[in-house]
Amino acid sequence: MSNPNGFDPSATRRELLAGAIAGAAALALPRGTYAAEFHRFTHGAFDITVVSDGFITLPAEVLLPDATPEERRSILERLGGDAAGAPIQANIPLIRHGSDLILIDNGSGTHFQASAGKLAANLKAAGIEPEAITKVIFTHAHPDHSGATTVADGKLLYPNAQYFVSETEWNFWTDKDYEAHMPSALHDFARGAQRDLFAVKDKLTLVKPGQEILPGMQVIETSGHTPGHISFELAGDGNLLITGDACTNDVIFFEHPAWHFGFDTDPETALKNRRMLLDRAASEKIKLLGYHWSYPGVGYAERKGEAYRFAKA
Repeated sequence: MSNPNGFDPSATRRELLAGAIAGAAALALPRGTYAAEFHRFTHGAFDITVVSDGFITLPAEVLLPDATPEERRSILERLGGDAAGAPIQANIPLIRHGSDLILIDNGSGTHFQASAGKLAANLKAAGIEPEAITKVIFTHAHPDHSGATTVADGKLLYPNAQYFVSETEWNFWTDKDYEAHMPSALHDFARGAQRDLFAVKDKLTLVKPGQEILPGMQVIETSGHTPGHISFELAGDGNLLITGDACTNDVIFFEHPAWHFGFDTDPETALKNRRMLLDRAASEKIKLLGYHWSYPGVGYAERKGEAYRFAKA
C-alpha cells in the first residue's frame, strides 16, 4: 500500500535493520563517556548551554552500512568503540531567550539505553528544575530525542512546557494504521513516538519549515532521517544551525557525506538533505550544533576535497 508521506514500505534496508534496532537498546561499551562539564555560549539574543543526556551505543551496521570492513574497523576505533559498535554522545541545547527556557529535544529518559537519560539530572546539577522549562521543541520523535517526555507514572517530566513538532512528523508517527503502512522495523519507533506525542497532545503546536517558533528561531526542513525531521536556524552573527539527526555523526558523515545511516527512514532524502546542509554550512561559514557529535558538538564544516572536516568552535 502506498503511503501519503512518500515512504516506501518495501525498502529492504530498514527491514534488515529490524534486529539491529532491538540490539541497540542492549549494547553498552565500556569506553563510552559522559560530558563532564557544561559548554555555554551566546548567539545573538540566545544564551545556549549544551547539556549532556549521556551517550548511546549503536551497532556497526547502523553507523556504517556502506563502509568496507577496513573502513568500519578504523572509524569504530576512532569513535571509541569496537567491532560491535560505538558510543555516540547526546547533546541537548538548553536555550534561554527572554523569559523562555527551551530544550531542543528532551533525550531518552528511561526508554532507550541506561547510559542515556541523564538530561534531567544534569539540568538539576546546573540549577534548572523541570518545572522551569517553558518549551520543548522536537527535531523528531525517535526515542533518544523524545523518550523523556513522560516519567514512569505517565506524568509529564516538563509539566509547564509548550511542545512543538513538525506537522509531517506528527502525521507520520500517529497513523493509527502504522502496522499496515510501515515495515516491522519501524513499529517500535511508532509506538514510542505515539506514547510521547499523545502525552502532550493538548500542549502541542504543529509547525512547518519556514515558520518562526520565536523571534530569530526558524524551522528548517531536513527530512529523511524521519519524514518530518526538522532543524533550527538561530539568527545572530553568522547564524547557528541546530541540526538534530540531519547529520548524525561529525566523523562519519563529514568525511563520507555520500554514506547512508542505518536508521534513516528515507535514506536517499536524508543523504540529499545532509549534503545540502553541510554544503550550505561550509559555504556560508554557519556555526553548527549536532546532537550526536563529540561533546559539545559545536563547530563548523570546512571543505576537504569532496568531503568536509569538523572544526570545533
